[in-house]
Amino acid sequence: MIEQVTQAYPTFLVVATTLRTVRTATVNDWEAVGWSVGVGFVAARHRLGLEILDRVGGGDSFASGLIYGLLERGSLRVGVELGAAHGALATTTPGDTSMASLAEVGALGLG
Repeated sequence: MIEQVTQAYPTFLVVATTLRTVRTATVNDWEAVGWSVGVGFVAARHRLGLEILDRVGGGDSFASGLIYGLLERGSLRVGVELGAAHGALATTTPGDTSMASLAEVGALGLG
């Protein structure tokens, strides 16, 4: 998918997405990938068997973690890891927003 997007839109500097494998209605595997002109391809840690409470907001939370990592840390790898962590946290809580703190996201995303 990333290759198709970058070919169709050659001015894009960064492309990223989440990847979900649905095991059951309440259990998903969760990861994320990203690509940038300067770095190339990166992948977040694969989170197996994530217990899903509410899928709404996972993608938005991924995007916010990715953007934070890019703007504040200057790193696609950090952004993809923080985005994947924030998205995972969001899907394990009710509603479409995460109440996770930066410290919680960082602990899950950066270990």
